[in-house]
Amino acid sequence: MKLNDITNIIKGIAQLGNLAEEEPFNYSIDSRSVEEKGLFFAIKGEKFDGHDFVLSALEHGAIAAVISKPLPNLENFSQRLITVDDVLTALQTLASKVLERWGRPIIGITGSAGKTTTKELTALVLQAKGRVHKSVGNLNNAYGLPLSVLQMESKGKHASDFDFAVLEMGMSTPGEIKRLCQIAPPSLGTVLNVNAVHLEFFENLQGIANAKAELVEGLKPDGIAILNADDPLVLAMKEKHKGKTITFGIDNDADIRAFNIDARGIYGTYFTLATSKGETNTMLAFTGRHIVYNALAAAAVGDYFGLTPLEIGLQLQKAYPINHRGEVLVFREKFLVVDDTYNSNPRALDEVVKAISSMGYDKHILVAGEMLELGTSGVELHQNSGKNIAENKIDFLIGVRGLAKEIVNGAIKAGMPTKNTYFTEDIEQATDFLIDQLTNKKPQEKYLILIKGSRGVKLDLVVAQLREKFTEEKA
Repeated sequence: MKLNDITNIIKGIAQLGNLAEEEPFNYSIDSRSVEEKGLFFAIKGEKFDGHDFVLSALEHGAIAAVISKPLPNLENFSQRLITVDDVLTALQTLASKVLERWGRPIIGITGSAGKTTTKELTALVLQAKGRVHKSVGNLNNAYGLPLSVLQMESKGKHASDFDFAVLEMGMSTPGEIKRLCQIAPPSLGTVLNVNAVHLEFFENLQGIANAKAELVEGLKPDGIAILNADDPLVLAMKEKHKGKTITFGIDNDADIRAFNIDARGIYGTYFTLATSKGETNTMLAFTGRHIVYNALAAAAVGDYFGLTPLEIGLQLQKAYPINHRGEVLVFREKFLVVDDTYNSNPRALDEVVKAISSMGYDKHILVAGEMLELGTSGVELHQNSGKNIAENKIDFLIGVRGLAKEIVNGAIKAGMPTKNTYFTEDIEQATDFLIDQLTNKKPQEKYLILIKGSRGVKLDLVVAQLREKFTEEKA
């Protein structure tokens, strides 16, 4: 898209001169990430106002900046300013127009847990059918989703280079997914699960379910809802959709199912995939039975677009955990780390604890960070996770920050010896304590360490210190 076209789409006012026929190299709302000839959107956020960084962006080579108010000291850049009523609306409008002109299938994915993994698996499956654009990282909100869409028109690429768009859609309050669906109306909408996440902003799980259901309600008129048959709150969303629904599940009857699940810990999870076109045996290089749901959701999309079970299974086998989402790290000092520090919620923590507890190591250690945004149920939910940890015979529990104290309390109440627990508010203290445990273990003993907590707790810093202190080998 040329700058003149962009200006017209977002109803901007500009005097672009010779720049009118130029195409931006990329799009950004962060002046630090604007590349040479990139287009900068000066969005006003909760903490920062992008207008304060317009001069910096232009001096660093931005082709132009989209603004919504007059700015001083920019006389020399008058031909590189595009003025609009609202910058965020302009960004979203531009992304929406890109998709409207493109006119090909959009797959929207939401859920309380597993969105990013499912997005990656879905994109991987669809690569057997065509060229796929996918959200990068966790760009899944009112700012991130339009930026993700605009990557289709960045760095020399154009939307016409892609056959499918797989977009992650997140939320923390009601109405957010509705807005995302207005920007990028899904052809297929996948809802994974409804868990006790963001309860700080909702009265109960049904409130979360209603917000997730905005994806189903926001489908295109002929859109397809892809729903988890094993989650009652998700399956009930079928009533909100008049069109076709595809279900996936393990325990209940569903269109896409998994049988014979064999979770082999770090060696992967094996299962039989059954679709409308038959069955095949496949595997995922991920830890735990819960990951199979993500694969089934991806398989449902692949099945809809005509792929056979074998084609889907072969694609799934190419997948590996991405950074901090179940990534397996092996160290020469005879211990293994499951780095699941990207995020956490009670159900996800319980599932991965079950997965690692059956693995044959001399000692299983869990570093559990506080789980955020659980509202008034936070204490109870943390204690229940502690009970699950004790019941699954985890040998040692390190709780980090805030309500993680209740994980420790719940584990002790359920029978874990107090001497096998440790709690601290400080990440450095937790790291030092863990390093001390690993340094003083017997050389022949094999330890498995799971590190998991909400992103805000920053347990990835613990992983970074382990990598610095010990010798990592290839998994």
